[in-house]
Amino acid sequence: MASTEHCVSDSSTLARWYKSSYSGGSQGECLEVARGYDVVPVRDSKVSHGPAVIASTASWSAFVTAVRNGSLDLDA
Repeated sequence: MASTEHCVSDSSTLARWYKSSYSGGSQGECLEVARGYDVVPVRDSKVSHGPAVIASTASWSAFVTAVRNGSLDLDA
């Protein structure tokens, strides 16, 4: 995976992208994650050749937990 420390410049170079089944809104605000890596690549589903942010598995797990619990302050 060619990347800088926390980003892959062209996410189409990665395989096995997955979009959550909860992503079905008409706004197009969906994230995808790539499976099968030691880290968690995350990209905008509308920009398949755009960059992907790289998160550690622990960071991604904490983020998903915070979303599920409603504990993110999105108005800040």
